[in-house]
Amino acid sequence: MPEFPCDKPVLVTCGLPYANGPAHIGHLRTYIPADMFVRTLRKMRQDTVFVCGSDTHGTPIIVNAEEHKMPPAEFIKKYHLLFADVFKKFQIDFNRYGSTDDPTNHERTRSIVMDLQKNGYVYPKTIPVAYCKTCARGLPDRYVEGVCPYCGQNARGDECDIGCQRHLEPGEILDPRCKVCGTKAEIRQQEHFFFKLSSFGDFLQQYLDTLHATPNAVNYAMEWAKELKDWCITRNLEWGVRYPGHEDLVVYVWVDAPIGYIAFTEEYMSSVGRDWQSIWKGDSRIIHFIGGDIIYHHCIFWPAMLKGAGYTLPWGVVASGMIKVNDKKFSKSRGYIVWVEDDYLAHGFHPDLLRYYILSYTSHTKDINFSWKEFQTKINKELVGSFGNFVNRILTFIDSKGIDVHGTVDPEVSAAIKVAADTMTTEIANYEFKKISDAIITLSDFGNTYFQGHEPWKLIKEDPAACRQVLYNCVQIVKALAVLSEPLVPAKAAEIWGMLGYKPEDLANASIDEAFVPYENVARPKPKILFAKLEDKKIAEMEKILDQRVSVAEAKARGQKEAEPEPKMEQITIDDFGRMELRVGRVVSCERVKGSKKLLKSMIDLGEDKPRQILSGIAEVYTPEEMVGKTVIVIANLKPAKIMGIESNGMVLAADSNGATLLTVEKPSEPGTRIH
Repeated sequence: MPEFPCDKPVLVTCGLPYANGPAHIGHLRTYIPADMFVRTLRKMRQDTVFVCGSDTHGTPIIVNAEEHKMPPAEFIKKYHLLFADVFKKFQIDFNRYGSTDDPTNHERTRSIVMDLQKNGYVYPKTIPVAYCKTCARGLPDRYVEGVCPYCGQNARGDECDIGCQRHLEPGEILDPRCKVCGTKAEIRQQEHFFFKLSSFGDFLQQYLDTLHATPNAVNYAMEWAKELKDWCITRNLEWGVRYPGHEDLVVYVWVDAPIGYIAFTEEYMSSVGRDWQSIWKGDSRIIHFIGGDIIYHHCIFWPAMLKGAGYTLPWGVVASGMIKVNDKKFSKSRGYIVWVEDDYLAHGFHPDLLRYYILSYTSHTKDINFSWKEFQTKINKELVGSFGNFVNRILTFIDSKGIDVHGTVDPEVSAAIKVAADTMTTEIANYEFKKISDAIITLSDFGNTYFQGHEPWKLIKEDPAACRQVLYNCVQIVKALAVLSEPLVPAKAAEIWGMLGYKPEDLANASIDEAFVPYENVARPKPKILFAKLEDKKIAEMEKILDQRVSVAEAKARGQKEAEPEPKMEQITIDDFGRMELRVGRVVSCERVKGSKKLLKSMIDLGEDKPRQILSGIAEVYTPEEMVGKTVIVIANLKPAKIMGIESNGMVLAADSNGATLLTVEKPSEPGTRIH
């Protein structure tokens, strides 16, 4: 594997998330490693551009937009913004995060299609297509279902998703039926356009021999390259990129989606005054980070299309393993899914913890198993027990003793830092993110051993000069950890940088060589705890949420009318009820809790000296503006609790049928009035 840095510009892309629903942790399996890769290359002073965007076309978008009674443009905007927000929270730092519905992508797609047509790689052909008389429309892709002609299993119009997993061309599916109304489809003849993929067999065999790809990608692609069929690249849809000269057809989503990589590069390069053609029509290294389910498209269809249109070919394809949940296949329908916002961020877990878990769990090409218990064990042992423990014990010890740290770096300390740095610069070219993560934890383990072995708490009394020397070396390790861990846990690394007395925002621009630059004693703020231990109670709560989701999904799969049984009501006494202090309150002000879709933070007048701050999970039903001035019922003597780090002093009562409905009083009552 060639080393980095190189004298060519590098473009890194990620498979485009489909703007069809919220983000789950399976999405992050690709984007977090790609971000670490880019951050590391930049620390090696490699010229690197990082782009991605939302995949916004295709039949699933239209089907779901129709179900939500929303125009497709409005539907995709909602989820495009949600994904962009999630990436920002996890510090996945794209130079450009665009949309395949951007005008640039429409123009670039039509340009490439016309180039392919001009070069003889696209041709028209009349084919049988499914048509539903009841719905009065053609049935492309997900609008039609039937029987796979290869294995006989039930299949979607574009893929045998249950059986042999083959891609299906329009007209191939047997016994077609309309997925919307169930009507048996009739077959009509229509002209569509095909890409001559079959012409690229010899080229792809040679190309795959030189592609810098993970073994799981290239081995899979080699098999498919032996049997190539031409692809139909047009569809009967209202939503998408119009096929040049044919207003009744749009370009197939797997044509315009990867072309988005080019369009997003154009948009970014234009914004900084650079020429996009230096990458897409010049000598560059284009590296795609993708999930294992889209290898065919990126290693077969995409390079053939680029070759036919005269564009630079991808230099590398990095295919990740998948994510399992509790050792089960990741599945929305079966409940084995963890949502990024609702199940992770809304519960106060720091984004860097999940970054670390994904990057350090196993080799990039292998499957990750996510369980809350494994997550807790790994974070507490490695980030809390080793990494965070070392940083905090050093900086706290120095701060508490008021020690001025000066000295020289011991050879053994320099050697330990060099091992970690060398691992980073070597293994990044092999996409071995776990090895890099392990090297960083090994360095923090070394630091803990160094500190413990030299016993500075004794030296400070017996030999103050020797104590300062030991602590200086410890601080140098802390500095190296901040530099080297920035691609791994960027937010926490920046916190360390700040505790060392530097500007946190400067760390991202620090090169790997900065880890070896001797620490200069500067004024430092009081150190703060870097990582807090994940407690059993919180993990048990998260396990319960997941278990309930799986239970509900299993019940639905069994066809039960009541998928979620009513819990048995526990009886209480009048004394139990009497211990609750219910009061009338009036909402003085209200705002959303940053990072949460469900929480509102209200200041509520309960007839006391000042309003109470109370958090309520009603943001999906009530806006902050609607809340102000409302009369509500509050449990006033509830023990204060912290939710997402914000203290809540009470509980607003609401009925929970078909969305929260706030409880109130029939007649006007003053704030603070007791309810009996």
